[in-house]
Amino acid sequence: MFVVGLTGGIGCGKSAVSERLAEKTIPIIDADVVAREVVAPGEPALDAIGKRFGEAVLLEDGCLNRPKLREIVFADEKQRVWLEQLLHPIIRDRILAKLENLESLYAVLASPLLLETDQHLLVNHVVVVDAPEKRQIERTAARDNTSEDQVRAIIAAQMPREERLERADTVFDNSGDQSKLDANVASLHQALVALANSEIE
Repeated sequence: MFVVGLTGGIGCGKSAVSERLAEKTIPIIDADVVAREVVAPGEPALDAIGKRFGEAVLLEDGCLNRPKLREIVFADEKQRVWLEQLLHPIIRDRILAKLENLESLYAVLASPLLLETDQHLLVNHVVVVDAPEKRQIERTAARDNTSEDQVRAIIAAQMPREERLERADTVFDNSGDQSKLDANVASLHQALVALANSEIE
């Protein structure tokens, strides 16, 4: 099956694009959802995290205390690397298993870290959803109720926009009005159908 990787910086509109592709009955695998699944209660990864960091990273109901874990790993590079080495292969295997069970002309792997991790190796074509930084800040601040400085800090921590664009097979310009989004996604879908068909021939 032809697999499309969909990525982009915060506030660029990845979710809006993937939601509209889903409306066209295209299967979407969301890497963020998979990342939450692999640390659910009863999962081996959560047991390993609990053993390493102790009960402080677990809530009373046995779920992962995400803010606490984030606080620990952002303060300690060694712990962050350990966590990534634990989770990234598990997430990758879970994504592969989900892809194997799909029947469609093409499927989408939506992932904010597609290019930062080895997830890009799972796809045939990379679509980068792009918007100017000013738009990213406006959208994220409005959506998440965060300050402009916080959004700028997140953008600074992500892969630079120029590098993302260089690594794209297709750049989806989402800088315009949301009213144009449906038509633009329809065009993207047609292009991806054509690409997927050309792979089959």
